[in-house]
Amino acid sequence: MVELSTVECQDLLGRNHFGRLGFMDQVGVMPMIIPVNYLFHDGKVVFRTDPGSKLNAALHEAGVAFEVDGIDEAQKTGWSVVVRGHVEAVTDPVERDELAKASVEAWAPGEKPHYVRVNPRLVTGRRLSLEHLPSHWWG
Repeated sequence: MVELSTVECQDLLGRNHFGRLGFMDQVGVMPMIIPVNYLFHDGKVVFRTDPGSKLNAALHEAGVAFEVDGIDEAQKTGWSVVVRGHVEAVTDPVERDELAKASVEAWAPGEKPHYVRVNPRLVTGRRLSLEHLPSHWWG
């Protein structure tokens, strides 16, 4: 296993567009993990959403973890990047217009009129070799 530098983590975040957002439910009892399409913009993860649990978390600047990963089956390697921080709703009209032009596509169908960003406090990543796994693990 190799720890990735901040620059390597940011590069992987910028080259991908599908990840998972983890946060506590509205009553703060159970963790939730929700898949989202995202854009890595100005060092922050940004996604669109409808009113609901993700927007509610953003309105309360909740702590979150965001994860993106990948596997190269031919090389038997994998990587993972985790961003930990707080979410907030993007309310500035100029920034919302800029994000609209950047085409932040939502994963689930629907209008998704709200933009949410993850303000990172800690970004970590690792790359590892998966050669120890049996060949049938790859399908």
